[in-house]
Amino acid sequence: MNNIVSLSGGKDSTALVHMMLERGEPITDVVMFDTGWEFPQMHDHLKEIERKTGITITRLKPEKPFTYFLLEHPVKIRKGPEKGQINRIGNGWPSPFRRWCTRIKVDTIEKYISRYKNPVQLIGYAYEEMHRIKFNSKYPKRYPLIELKITEDDALKYCRELGYTWGGLYDHFKRVSCFCCPLQGLKNLRILRRHFPELWAQILEWDKRIGPHNRGFDHYAMAYDLNRRFEAEDVIEKKQEKLCFEVKV
Repeated sequence: MNNIVSLSGGKDSTALVHMMLERGEPITDVVMFDTGWEFPQMHDHLKEIERKTGITITRLKPEKPFTYFLLEHPVKIRKGPEKGQINRIGNGWPSPFRRWCTRIKVDTIEKYISRYKNPVQLIGYAYEEMHRIKFNSKYPKRYPLIELKITEDDALKYCRELGYTWGGLYDHFKRVSCFCCPLQGLKNLRILRRHFPELWAQILEWDKRIGPHNRGFDHYAMAYDLNRRFEAEDVIEKKQEKLCFEVKV
């Protein structure tokens, strides 16, 4: 069997690679899908994994940049008398019911894995993520962290003991994925805006270019609407800080 590790670069998949090596289990390939929307610190982390393990990570990319699919891809009508006609330009932000980004990622990885004979895809789901296991997959899959009962906290502690820091990403976030994912919660987005302003500015720039369809960041019509909420929260926070200072004085 050819063991193919799916690596996101996060704490769980990083722990998976090292634990496989510690246990003497063979790894045929380590595959990472580069969306182009990763935090810059994640690319430095991937290089550190290669340095610590001696493994060369296979970096896969979509046929066209994700920004193209977000803003420029012509979406055609699939059914009815107007089938084949262009319905809109650009997929817009992914949504729970239209995760076009995930579909491209899965399809690209599966196409690559099909090159191998008898592949087994190794996925770094933590022990508390057993609900994410899917049994109707194209290839056999293994979940070594679940087999070993490794929790998310266990994985992060293990990686930190190996010297990984992710450039401080896990000091801010519990989980790290695409910086512009509209499916992340408000807490993450507040942190992103406050501590990574250049990435938040990129989200706002793309948001201006999306058509009137399928907008949405956590139930907000646009990222700009969400930004206005955060600005209002900043004003309230400053007033509260001023009031507390005056009370102390």
